[in-house]
Amino acid sequence: MTARILIVDDEEIVIRSCVRILSDSCYAVDSVQSGFDALKKVDEMPYDIIVLDVMMPKMDGLEVLQHVKEMHPDVDVIMMTGLSEIQTAVKAMKLGAFDYLSKPFDPDELKLVVNRALERRQLLQENRKLKTEVSSKYRFENIIGSSPPMQTVFGLIAKCAPTNSTVLISGESGTGKEMIARAIHYNSLRKDQPFVTVDCNTLSENLLESELFGHTKGSFTGAVANKRGMFEVANNGTLFLDEFGNIPLSTQAKLLRVIQEREFRPVGTTASQKTNVRLITATNKDLKIMVAEGTFREDLYYRINVFPIHSPALRERHDDIPALAFHFLKIFCNELEKPMAEISEGAMSLLMNYAWPGNVRELENTMQRAVILSSENIIRQAHLANIIDNSVRLNLDVPRTSDELKRIKKIAREKSVEEVEKLFVQETLKRNASNVTRSAVETGMQRTNFQALMKKYNIRVRDTEYDDGEPEPI
Repeated sequence: MTARILIVDDEEIVIRSCVRILSDSCYAVDSVQSGFDALKKVDEMPYDIIVLDVMMPKMDGLEVLQHVKEMHPDVDVIMMTGLSEIQTAVKAMKLGAFDYLSKPFDPDELKLVVNRALERRQLLQENRKLKTEVSSKYRFENIIGSSPPMQTVFGLIAKCAPTNSTVLISGESGTGKEMIARAIHYNSLRKDQPFVTVDCNTLSENLLESELFGHTKGSFTGAVANKRGMFEVANNGTLFLDEFGNIPLSTQAKLLRVIQEREFRPVGTTASQKTNVRLITATNKDLKIMVAEGTFREDLYYRINVFPIHSPALRERHDDIPALAFHFLKIFCNELEKPMAEISEGAMSLLMNYAWPGNVRELENTMQRAVILSSENIIRQAHLANIIDNSVRLNLDVPRTSDELKRIKKIAREKSVEEVEKLFVQETLKRNASNVTRSAVETGMQRTNFQALMKKYNIRVRDTEYDDGEPEPI
């Protein structure tokens, strides 16, 4: 769809020049010569961008800007100012202007700032689209993903859910294996019956058996009353055994009997109880290797591996990162009673290029931290410093001595700070069309100090306001 732009200036020569420059770029360009006509035009026609002169008779650009932002907040306004009107331009930015151009400006500068505004609009529109598209098209229950690996998972869930088959879910920690188990249960004929979870990694051998099978009073020290086991609690429902690869061999033998005979014995009794549970297990270990090593029973492995599902790592479902990020963003903004935030282009790039060793759980934690850190309505790269820290950490050798540890800690701190500084400079320049002076003003830094940071990271741009034929920094 062609972008629609309105030029507002009381000078005919400026209007003709802007129309010629932007019409060459295949935009639909209209023009008016007064603030009143501009407001009338904006009410009649939806515009993407308004290029607006500050100094106009009767109604100046700041008044027009205020009215436009009140009535049409989605329209981006680019102000045109004289060199002596920088303070006015800064005021315009505070009132909601996207950017400003100092007269006289060359055609490329006008095209650049218009293109940046349109890129931002496209990003915001994509953000809004992603917010609404985190729906049934991209989810199975609360599992989000449109990537081919997740579509494969959804297909397997849909096929096995209506059955009573035992399911083995494999995958790295943090990939959402319990979410898959819940999706299977709540799409099965047992959905109105209990879904019971046991983390096999957090209990000792004796406590695990008591948790699974129950116990009678006095069967061991601390057994002060009878206790129902999870195989009894989950009867007619689904029992999900997480971290299944950590179960001791002695308990594995008893589990094999339960699966085969559909009955179990509480600790401290010889009487058997019947159970009708659907068993779903999950592990982040390679059970085949454990079988070969003798740490996992082969017969139990084949009993639980009736219907295997692999939960892919986040790096294997790269295309799902934006939808997941917005899903968590919405959750945490609601929890903290903050307005729904956007994600800047730079921040999204950082999210997309990170390896995510902690998978979806790490992304969830990252978005929670970013929402807490953000004081405005947008998530920026600086709010994702923990990703930068982790990237630095993953690229360093593990120290062997105290001196090496001190040296590597120093390097890690320096790299982390340097990365943040570099991103700070790059994003500021990008927001200000590579204009060093405006970038320094926006950040509250002296121009020389901002230049020093540019020089430190060899960031070179052409500052059109102080163009001496050489790229910055000097």
